[in-house]
Amino acid sequence: MDTPVAKDQRVEIAIRNWAPRFVAAGVPLTDFEEVTAGIAHWDDWCAAWSARAAVHETLGCEALAAGYKSSAGQHLTRAALCYHFGKFMFVHRYDEMKRAHMKVVECRNLALPLLAPPGERVEIPFNNNKLYGILRKPSGVARVPVVVICVGLDSTKEEMDVYEDIFLARGMATLAFDGPGQGEAEYEMPIRGDYEVPVKAVIDYVETRADLDRDRVGIMGVSLGGYYAARAAAFEKRIKACLSFSGPYSWVEVFDGRNELSREAFRVRSHCKTLEAARENARTLTLQDAARNITCPIYIVAGELDHLTPPANARRIADEVAGPKVLDIVKGGNHVVNNRRYMYQTQTADWMAQQLALPKC
Repeated sequence: MDTPVAKDQRVEIAIRNWAPRFVAAGVPLTDFEEVTAGIAHWDDWCAAWSARAAVHETLGCEALAAGYKSSAGQHLTRAALCYHFGKFMFVHRYDEMKRAHMKVVECRNLALPLLAPPGERVEIPFNNNKLYGILRKPSGVARVPVVVICVGLDSTKEEMDVYEDIFLARGMATLAFDGPGQGEAEYEMPIRGDYEVPVKAVIDYVETRADLDRDRVGIMGVSLGGYYAARAAAFEKRIKACLSFSGPYSWVEVFDGRNELSREAFRVRSHCKTLEAARENARTLTLQDAARNITCPIYIVAGELDHLTPPANARRIADEVAGPKVLDIVKGGNHVVNNRRYMYQTQTADWMAQQLALPKC
């Protein structure tokens, strides 16, 4: 009998910390089990996930050629997710990561017009550059409220399909976007702490759209995006309500306790040469003297067992905000409570619908 090959520490870190997230985001459980079982070395991570993504991509292209648009959209969305989870922390082989990332964008863009409701790739002017987003709207409504979705350190707009569908089912449009240091923007724009600046550009864009209700804009953020959403709500007063999921109060305070994959991803996406320089950039990601400026309603979620962003962060944010608040520390929950999304995901969407004056459904 062959002796199983031991996995290196980085592979173990990825599996241990993010397994529930993969499945909750839409990666089939069997895919996760089979792909990760075959990876012993971190250097093989991206290629293994890209190979599985290519299976779904082929199925999608075959379905599309045969005229089965709905099936094609589903297959291509899964392909984008698998390519994404190949690149999400794979920053040590930059060119390989970027190639996988371009497949993420390609597959999701192919899927967008095939979804129900369909999606639209949008370009948002920002500092003589552009941010890219995915806009989806409920069908049959002329002017709808919109939830801006802030992604995290290692997520991109293409990972947000499940979140989008839950908001869409309740009558809200969604606008997930890649901000500085994220997704399509990570190559030219480093991570920045004053995330209210890119969010301002996104809401300025919302105001140019006759099909979106500028007076009913909410914001949601996941993981580091939970910080970004809260930070934006502190300064951007056009935001009517905020959802913050497992966001840190002060990134530098949790930086050293993060695993090596997270720290290195932050360094690369901060465009820093050293971890020391990255730690200095981490100091700019803080809600100190900002949380007290959050006056819109905010719903804060944390996992009781989250060791990436411990729940003390959520309590600290809740203690300092000035507006109405809900604090939910989910018993047994891990990071972003991906192991128990049923405990908060629909509930927070219902809450957001109420804040944006939509009827119960």
